[in-house]
Amino acid sequence: METKLKLPHELITICKVRENELAAFLKRTIAIELFREGLVSIGKASEIAEVSRNEMMDLLGERRIPLHYTVEDLEEDVKTLRRIAQE
Repeated sequence: METKLKLPHELITICKVRENELAAFLKRTIAIELFREGLVSIGKASEIAEVSRNEMMDLLGERRIPLHYTVEDLEEDVKTLRRIAQE
């Protein structure tokens, strides 16, 4: 989905990012907040932010947001590790 938002130009200064980095910054910020509110999993947050799962965990850690690591998350990680081991 693509949408256009009209944002004040000073947002670039407030967020301390370059103009060409603003979209990525906003995607990460939205993903982090959705995770913090319990609305998405780490996997879904990483998709929204367009970063790896490990990068998302790092972003959450930097903000001291506790991980809600569920049994489903563990099962997903085990599947990934098995797939990698077979390659």
